[in-house]
Amino acid sequence: MVRRVLPVVILMVIFSLGVASAESTQDLEINMVERWGVYELTLAGPETGNPFVDVELTAEFALNGRVFAPHGFYDGDGVYKIRFMPDAVGEWTYITKSNHADLDGKTGQFTCIAPSADNHGPVRIHNDFYFQYADGTPYHQFGTTCYAWAHQGVAMEEQTLKTLANAPFNKLRMCIFPKDYVYNKNEPVYYPFAGTPLKNWDFTRFNPEFWRHFEQRVGDLLQLGIEADLILFHTYDRWDFENMDAASDDRYIRYAVARLAAFRNVWWSLANEYDFMPAKEESDWDRFFQIIRDHDPYQRLRGIHNGRRWYDHSKPWVTHVSIQTSNMAHGIRYRSQYKKPVIYDECRYEGDIPQGWGNISARQMVQHFWAGTVSGCYVGHGETYKHPEDLLWWAKGGVLRGDSPKRIAFLKSFMADAPAFDTLEPMGDDSGRYVLAKPGEYYLVYTTDPQTITLELPGNQSYKIDGVDTWNMEVVPIGTAQPGAYTFAASYSDFAYRFTPLYSDSSSVSS
Repeated sequence: MVRRVLPVVILMVIFSLGVASAESTQDLEINMVERWGVYELTLAGPETGNPFVDVELTAEFALNGRVFAPHGFYDGDGVYKIRFMPDAVGEWTYITKSNHADLDGKTGQFTCIAPSADNHGPVRIHNDFYFQYADGTPYHQFGTTCYAWAHQGVAMEEQTLKTLANAPFNKLRMCIFPKDYVYNKNEPVYYPFAGTPLKNWDFTRFNPEFWRHFEQRVGDLLQLGIEADLILFHTYDRWDFENMDAASDDRYIRYAVARLAAFRNVWWSLANEYDFMPAKEESDWDRFFQIIRDHDPYQRLRGIHNGRRWYDHSKPWVTHVSIQTSNMAHGIRYRSQYKKPVIYDECRYEGDIPQGWGNISARQMVQHFWAGTVSGCYVGHGETYKHPEDLLWWAKGGVLRGDSPKRIAFLKSFMADAPAFDTLEPMGDDSGRYVLAKPGEYYLVYTTDPQTITLELPGNQSYKIDGVDTWNMEVVPIGTAQPGAYTFAASYSDFAYRFTPLYSDSSSVSS
């Protein structure tokens, strides 16, 4: 009697993200992965021809009648992988499907266990205008931009991660493709396609070394609790990636989704300044959105960033409004227009470069964050201080040199002590009156300039008034207000006023 020997199953953790990897060419033993972690199936398959285009591979993962079908991808050297994010605890089973016999019909199972303490799942839309982690934990976006940080080499990238570990930001906008622009002229370490720089590429063959490095950086962000807002296309390009034909564009998107969608911190940004890309039509962007929608089993958040012309964010495949504008007063209008979360992903950058988009003061950046927040929106940071070696945070990461991050951290802490953001409604206007409130319980008034404010304070109790110095990061008691129409002179710029009921036990919200 010949005894069948099952292959050894390797259980390992990649990026410390609860990623289980099963390597096999036959049947698979049980592995474990935590909820919202990544289960990675590795298979041996053909190396001949062009596996990136010749081989089709998917798997059906099932639990209690629910089925997910992520696409697999070729990782070079005869290695194929399928990544899956289980969203429920239990015994998952799977079966692979492929047009190649060596990859077809592979079955197995794994156990999904409860998530670790810091794993709250992916971010989702909540109550139309807000965000929330999958487990119900609130997520209030405080973002930043480091477009090409993942293309700077190990030393610079590790420095960026060290900086982020001590910064207030919980989302980072970053490009998949390298970037060619002022202050960002260095060649990347890796390229996404096979070929030779600058423009001798085979767009039908990906470079697995590039993608392994890039997904490592996505995993590094996840370890820090930072969402990775991945920009698929941009026009700042000397390598001709922006001018690929439609088939290559679509293949690239599908490959990116297959490799990266299982990471719970991934967001999709179709482009940085999509309207500055002459090779793309509006219909192309519609198609790209639909490819992601149809190939991403987890429906990660999807947005697109503008230059001068805005995309129609009301289209059904757009999950949130990602905009470039410093018109903070119109935040309440954008919310009403699109009925979706609004993120000022670019509202100009704190810095001192000659370009107008990169030379606002730290005080102006802090003002943008407060004005956007009190409008019920979310705001993104960027920093562009001149450096003799062109080490600007907005482009390459490294270290933060500006004065706004610690004040953004103060706002983040202040809002964490307020009633949940999704319970607060903007009650101002689009002419510079900023009021955020939970009627009867909490009112936050922000003034960019001195003005006279009237609030309708309901109930019979008095209200405690606290003044918030947004620049010096101080909260001080000012006095009390009587219910009814309360009018007061807001005498300072960049100042906030918090009104909370004074009950008989003198309790109030504190920061």
